[in-house]
Amino acid sequence: MKPAEPGQVKLFCGILYSDRQKLEEAIGLLENSYGDADFRSEEFPFEKTDYYVPEMGTPIIRLFVSFTQLIHPKRIAEIKIETNDIESRTMAGGGRRVNLDPGYIDYDKVVLASAKYNGQKIYLDHGIWADLTLHYEKGRFDPYPWSFPDFKSGLYGDVFLQIRQRYKEQMKRK
Repeated sequence: MKPAEPGQVKLFCGILYSDRQKLEEAIGLLENSYGDADFRSEEFPFEKTDYYVPEMGTPIIRLFVSFTQLIHPKRIAEIKIETNDIESRTMAGGGRRVNLDPGYIDYDKVVLASAKYNGQKIYLDHGIWADLTLHYEKGRFDPYPWSFPDFKSGLYGDVFLQIRQRYKEQMKRK
């Protein structure tokens, strides 16, 4: 069987922040690189872990933003490197105030890019791993056993359904 190129996917960014001004600065930088934001979720208190508290302070808020520009899935490693740079550029007081977790969604899954190894992650490039986080089935997104606790909670299900719908509409227009 001849290998086939994958279709384009919908870029989004899971964002944790503790400083609204730095959040808006980071979103502006993301839009400069990946096109206008076409979706911005409601904000969720990030309380499943205190891992980021020493660096970011409290309260920490989670939201998701997706972008008009569709991407080739292989770009996610390069985008993770670029978002790490944006995190550095928006630091304050010696620590991050914004944590950017780029990922993509297609018809069937949500994939996050990660600089941290774990057994289920697939190596991509530049020290970046693909973390299969959610899968779509029967009208909803479900987590895997290894998914992050906040993703396992189901709290973001509607968010990803909305981003998926935007993706489907974009693909129909192509």
